Amino acid sequence: MDTSSIITLVVSTITVFNIILSAGVLFFERRDIGYTWAWLLVLLFIPLLGFVIYIFFGRKVKQKNFYHLTEEEKDFLHSEVDQQLQLIKEQKQKRSSYFLKYADLIRMNLRSSNALITTDNDIHIYHDGQAKFDALFHDINNAAKEINIQYYIIQPDALGKKLRDLLTEKAKSGVKVRLLYDEIGSKKISPHFFQSLRAVGGEVEVFFPSVIRPVNFRINNRNHRKLCIIDGEVAYIGGFNIGDEYLGHNKKFGYWRDTHLRIAGHAVNDIQVRFFLDWRQAAKHRKGSSDNFLFNQATAKGDIPVQIVSSGPNSRTEHLKNMYIKLIQGAKETVVIQTPYFIPDNSFMDACKMALLSGIDLQIMIPNKPDHVFVYWATWAHAAELLDYGAEILLYEKGFLHAKTIVVDQEVASVGTMNIDSRSFRLNFEVNAIVYQQKIAKQLYDMFQEDRTYCSALTIDRYKKRSAIVKIKEGVSRLLSPIL
Repeated sequence: MDTSSIITLVVSTITVFNIILSAGVLFFERRDIGYTWAWLLVLLFIPLLGFVIYIFFGRKVKQKNFYHLTEEEKDFLHSEVDQQLQLIKEQKQKRSSYFLKYADLIRMNLRSSNALITTDNDIHIYHDGQAKFDALFHDINNAAKEINIQYYIIQPDALGKKLRDLLTEKAKSGVKVRLLYDEIGSKKISPHFFQSLRAVGGEVEVFFPSVIRPVNFRINNRNHRKLCIIDGEVAYIGGFNIGDEYLGHNKKFGYWRDTHLRIAGHAVNDIQVRFFLDWRQAAKHRKGSSDNFLFNQATAKGDIPVQIVSSGPNSRTEHLKNMYIKLIQGAKETVVIQTPYFIPDNSFMDACKMALLSGIDLQIMIPNKPDHVFVYWATWAHAAELLDYGAEILLYEKGFLHAKTIVVDQEVASVGTMNIDSRSFRLNFEVNAIVYQQKIAKQLYDMFQEDRTYCSALTIDRYKKRSAIVKIKEGVSRLLSPIL
């Protein structure tokens, strides 16, 4: 066989193999159409290598019983959901204010995400890193029985070492310490970083770890949650990770503007369950490591209704995205959104456009400095598309805006880990707290208005003046946006 025949055979074999791989993605995986087409382009234009990229970045997570719930656990959860659905019906008949107004949203969260509602919570909002970590470390230092802590990013810097050393001291004193981190998010953490914590009985696990580091076949499905539960009584949830940059010590980003909640009340139990499930998934090699989690049995003194809503690539529906869309669709006057990335899919964009056409005042605040270049330009392109519909797009200039919040009509709000992009909608494991109280919603709305003083406006005229190079960057970024 001559050289040309060999080349022809190789090319033909690669072509056939690539068609089979592409057909597998198209016909055997039920995906969003935009997401499917983006991967088909990768597979068709980068033969073989495209499939290797897909193996690392595109594979689906199994959805059936991802957390290995027993039949007893499933039955208990279903009974809890059914009881709450009945409660909502009764409270709506009594015309209880927030049940009456947000019953549809509460029911949707219950049915899609098993998000139980609790009504006796107290909440404190943190938007500054130093204040948040001072409070967190104070609560950890006062822990008497148990600390469960989970972060997407833990940096091996001064703040990361301070956390490690404090957890080590608590474990040494007899407090049960469980720490879970994401390997890709915390890629700078060495296997030995938490050796001192393990040595005194602390338990440390990694979510979706590599078989051989740094080769990780789940690089695109990461646990983006940031949670801490202390003695089953207090919980933290929000956008801050662990690292010096979150204190504003990174010159590239400057001041770090984020939002985090400290919750006391029975919503803590739902955050504890969220941690418990992630921990059991990561620690399935440990027998008995998931036993004896503390749950709040005390009478809480707060009066704030809260649901803890989570979603992930194991979910049948995109719970958190749907919750945001439902909030936007239910708005009567105002919607304010803070997000570091604004790369929504068509359903989310349509919800925004319909709200704007209906006369809703929609304000979106995004950072005016990138941490990921392609994401930054895709954010600009999507945000600018709403300008023609009357949206107000604000560019945060003080530092880096990382907050993930939405406030509707100054009455209901959500704070958590979900960004407005395909990665958070369908690839990452995320969690948000939705708060049904005007006082908390008003505080978050007022913080948004205060942040406006550090913003410039993205106007139609400003957008039209962007350079040809920027237009090319936007075009490429927009094309890749379903898989960014």
